[in-house]
Amino acid sequence: MRPTPHLLARGFLGRSVEEFMRRSRIAITFEALSGPTGPFPLITLDTADATQDCKPFSDADTGGFSTVHLDFVPAAGPEPAHARFHGRISTELPRDRPEIQRTGYAAWRTRDRGPTLFGRSLWDIDPYLYLAMRIKSDGRKYLVNVQTESVIATDIHQHRLYARRPTEWETVVIQWHDFVRTNHGTVVEPQGEMLRQRVRTVGIGLTDRIPGPFDLRIQRMWATNALSPEDLREDGRVEPTADERPHAAASVSSSLYDDLRESRRRGSGPARKTTESSSAKRPTSSP
Repeated sequence: MRPTPHLLARGFLGRSVEEFMRRSRIAITFEALSGPTGPFPLITLDTADATQDCKPFSDADTGGFSTVHLDFVPAAGPEPAHARFHGRISTELPRDRPEIQRTGYAAWRTRDRGPTLFGRSLWDIDPYLYLAMRIKSDGRKYLVNVQTESVIATDIHQHRLYARRPTEWETVVIQWHDFVRTNHGTVVEPQGEMLRQRVRTVGIGLTDRIPGPFDLRIQRMWATNALSPEDLREDGRVEPTADERPHAAASVSSSLYDDLRESRRRGSGPARKTTESSSAKRPTSSP
């Protein structure tokens, strides 16, 4: 029996070797028992090829007029190599598409990764507490999007991207359990737990429907249990204490509900209700 060219493709073998090394490292360091101590990279946008592994999209794909670009920016002086997510939001409706009633969004996400010898390529971020990002924001209300191998393929877990220092590089940290499950912009109830063992894609979107330009720089995204001393030192970050975290989590989740409600008020959410399956409906909240 001879392997097919598809199995011998560099991408397939490369992904398989990477997954084998990851599993071997876990076994050698006993991370399965003690928990991981280092960061788990999800996407590092420091090369043009890495940027090509991401997919930008906007309402222009369905007849709208928003523009979106995800461009690689080489390192220059103090600026690290990174990706530039930019474009212009438009809420103009296409005149020849009466079925299109809402526009005004742009986003990007990592592309689905190909298979390996161990099966489908999915991220297992269950051993980690946080999603961390190195970004430079223009201050607009971006959302971080996480897609898992869910029963409902269109479910997305979302969280506001809070930039503490717009126009400057900073590290943003979000607790995984603070993400809110949505479907086409509508918060889905009951929420349930994110399938953190089977994460397909991560990305960032802008759905505030405020016309005008946007510009967000992203260097990397990773799962972690703690920031490195360098990350903590770079902007004088002070993490919330254990007593403060429950209150902070409640405030963050409530804020996302408010943001989605405001987005719906502007008309960016779907008109139909979200269903769990074709045979059984679950209640949805209408922000």
